Amino acid sequence: MLASFRNLSKSTIGTIVMALFVLAIVASFALGDIQNVTGGVGGGSLSGDTLAEAGDAKVSDRDMSRAMERRLAEARQQNPEADYAALAGDFDPTLAALIDQRTLQAFAASHGFNLSKRLIDAEIASIPNARGLDGKFSEQAYQSFLAQQRMTDQEVRDLIGGSLLQRLLVTPVATSARVPVGMARPYASMLLEVRQGDVATIPAGVFRAAFTPSDADIQRFYAANRARYQVPEQRVLRLAKIGPEQVAGISATEQEVAAFYKANQATYAAKDIRVISQAVVPDQAVANGIAQRARANANFAAAAAPAGLAAADIAVGAQTREQFSSLAGEDVAKAAFAAAAGAVVGPIRSDLGWHVVRVESVRKEAGQPLAAAHSEIAARLTPEKRKNALADLVAGVEDAIAEGANFTEATTRAKLTVVETPLITAAGTDRANPAYKLPADLLPAIKGGFEIDLNDEPTVETLPGEAGYVLVAPARVVPAAPAPIASIRDRVASDWTDQQALARARAVAAAIAAKASAGTSLADAVKGAGTALPPVRPVATRRLELSQMGGQVPPPIQMLLSLGSGKSRMVAGGNGNFYVVKVNRIIPGNALSQPNLISSTQRGFQEPLAQEYAQQFLAAMRKQVGIKRNEKAIADSKARIVGGGS
Repeated sequence: MLASFRNLSKSTIGTIVMALFVLAIVASFALGDIQNVTGGVGGGSLSGDTLAEAGDAKVSDRDMSRAMERRLAEARQQNPEADYAALAGDFDPTLAALIDQRTLQAFAASHGFNLSKRLIDAEIASIPNARGLDGKFSEQAYQSFLAQQRMTDQEVRDLIGGSLLQRLLVTPVATSARVPVGMARPYASMLLEVRQGDVATIPAGVFRAAFTPSDADIQRFYAANRARYQVPEQRVLRLAKIGPEQVAGISATEQEVAAFYKANQATYAAKDIRVISQAVVPDQAVANGIAQRARANANFAAAAAPAGLAAADIAVGAQTREQFSSLAGEDVAKAAFAAAAGAVVGPIRSDLGWHVVRVESVRKEAGQPLAAAHSEIAARLTPEKRKNALADLVAGVEDAIAEGANFTEATTRAKLTVVETPLITAAGTDRANPAYKLPADLLPAIKGGFEIDLNDEPTVETLPGEAGYVLVAPARVVPAAPAPIASIRDRVASDWTDQQALARARAVAAAIAAKASAGTSLADAVKGAGTALPPVRPVATRRLELSQMGGQVPPPIQMLLSLGSGKSRMVAGGNGNFYVVKVNRIIPGNALSQPNLISSTQRGFQEPLAQEYAQQFLAAMRKQVGIKRNEKAIADSKARIVGGGS
């Protein structure tokens, strides 16, 4: 609750409106605890579908329905299967939040504290989803935001107004909390208080030898604890892998290699590669000037400079004809690749403008004949061909199943190797043979094999990586049931013995605690237990040391800090152990010797005190404006929306 209030007090409208439908829930958790201390709450007569009134402000059944709709939309972002029944526990907090919102509105109105439309408009304009591409408020974007959130403009304005009132009215009250030194010092001194005592350990294991179960004991214990011995569902699965090994013999044919070579002549044929400089300008006269200067043996960059072109603008670099054609157009490329090295071509017009081209150099590369490229092409085509063949094989199996073939018929037709597992659990383990392990590459088949019924069609599961697929079907299903008592008799007997020993240990611990509280020393009480127990251990601690335990405070230490001097009590410690703790001495602490501790205690109490201020302030608001609740209408609304659950 405190964390929620802190987050609320620090929030800005810009972040709140990103999820406006959450605001009511956030407010309810921050302020919901004050419902029982407010005045003027009753079951007064309210008409129609009004669920509650705060002053003149009403909460209607429609308001509640809309709030729960938004709450459901939020829940479905985390769990698409969520329904209203799952949100039954949110109904009352949501209603409380709406009442809180109306309380703030009524209180503000009664004191002339009115929020201007301009202020709320400014907050709406700050909603990120209400802005257009230019970063400014867009009515179209805002309407899209409203539709996405399933809210009306008025609902958005009400929520923003409620949030502003909380920030402007409640937050200043809460943030003014100050914890006096006189209040913090006793608590700081308590942290320095030293507790000294003794701890006795009573392990249940020391009593096990005293118990030997009869057959009747075992039978009764088994009957009363059948769920403890439940064996999960087990299945025998039939698996047929459809993987790369099925298509390993497939390779690219000579005809396929030759066709690929022919279709990719640009890659394998001889190449004419030219280093080209090019100037492109929109005016023919300017292009003529560049060409004249270039042909006069001027540096091409110098020739293009008067036209405003820099060296980076004219450098094209090494190009094949195909590359240059895609860059400058077919006509320009044809002329450039017909010219000799050093020649200046143009001006030639294209869709881009007027081109002047200089062929800086020419390099001829010999082509690669089919015989030389054969291995490379085959290595490229074969994996893809095998991949397609594997897909065709899987499609054939799936088609056969769709046409009514069973597992055996489908695998026989596709010539697949079938593997049958022993009786295994959904985890892939064999209870009869702990050493059994399903091959790791087939593990994904287990999930599908346990999801279908015995008479369902087999299913094809995809294996990770490039491992392929696996066809799976259950061959035998053993439903979940308690293990036969004969197979687990020793385990049941041991569990019965543990239960009896635990009960005896608890009784002994309780008797020791009673004697110690009556004045007997803990050591003497342990000696009088009649059973050899571990020796009593002295223990001493301060509350301040709990922070060093990282939240893992041992049960005996927790008990030591909760008892009065001379008191003793038993506490369960887990792992079959009980502890008896006796407090022998309490040495009060004095925080005056550690002023920093007082300061940190003040800081620690500031947030709870701020929450208390907020609660009291809101309680006063409720008392002043008056709250009326229509309990019958509320019950009817809850039953209609969430089925009356709680």
